[in-house]
Amino acid sequence: MVMNSRTPDMDILNDLSEHINLHMKSCWMISHPGDWIEHKAHVYYDLWFIRSGKVMLRFDDEQFVAEEGDIVFFYPDVPYMAYTEREGCRFIFTHFDFVIGERKRILENFELSGIVRHKWIQEDFRLFTQAYDALHPKGANGNRLYMKAQLTAVVARIIELYGQGLYRGDFPVRHRRSKAGRNLDFFQPVFDYVNAHLHTTIRVSELAALVGMSEKYFIDYFRRSIGITPGQYIYQIRMNRARDYLYERRHTIQEIASLLGYPDPFTFSKAFKKYYHVPPSKFV
Repeated sequence: MVMNSRTPDMDILNDLSEHINLHMKSCWMISHPGDWIEHKAHVYYDLWFIRSGKVMLRFDDEQFVAEEGDIVFFYPDVPYMAYTEREGCRFIFTHFDFVIGERKRILENFELSGIVRHKWIQEDFRLFTQAYDALHPKGANGNRLYMKAQLTAVVARIIELYGQGLYRGDFPVRHRRSKAGRNLDFFQPVFDYVNAHLHTTIRVSELAALVGMSEKYFIDYFRRSIGITPGQYIYQIRMNRARDYLYERRHTIQEIASLLGYPDPFTFSKAFKKYYHVPPSKFV
């Protein structure tokens, strides 16, 4: 069922995908008997791929049940109790970090922590577990690069489901947010302004005024919150839009330069080549 409640704007993750890094810390399969119990809080983000049995999860007075084919998404620093009843369980766990630029824990801005039911994630679950089985024969440590790619695809799918309003995590989020961890909605006026004014010269002082900050404090606060500076963000959005215009083949390079606020085609081409390492005339 599609949720009616509002989901935050996910464009920031698409716009800054070039700056996203997923660091996989570990990935292993484990089996627990029917009397297993643990009390824990993870240091990193954690995903459990439930391969058999059921896992009971308790957060204070709230209880959840993860079944075969489900994926459990834990946020860091959230205490929980996990246990099994009569039957045991078997699952693959992986610890990872998700970073944009210098900004760690960016996912805390979205309600992703919970149980992703198998009906939404079935194909991604299958591909990930198949890759694990192929690359971890008899417990051997397999190709971590390939596993990282599969894990990235799973996380991207969960984010996509959230952005479409098909999934919202229902685990309590109890970790402490830093001031820089304030919801990304705080910067939405800035994102909207940049996208609407790419054809003009965008001054950081104008962006700071949108959120009632001094320019110096805004630059620092933006960098701590988003992971890159406002100038890097504007440059990234312009390069994203330039790429899209070139793929569309509807505009000349001179027109694209004007649409993106560059004074002439030469300045635009220089900026484009610096980013993509190829001039726009040879990009497509």
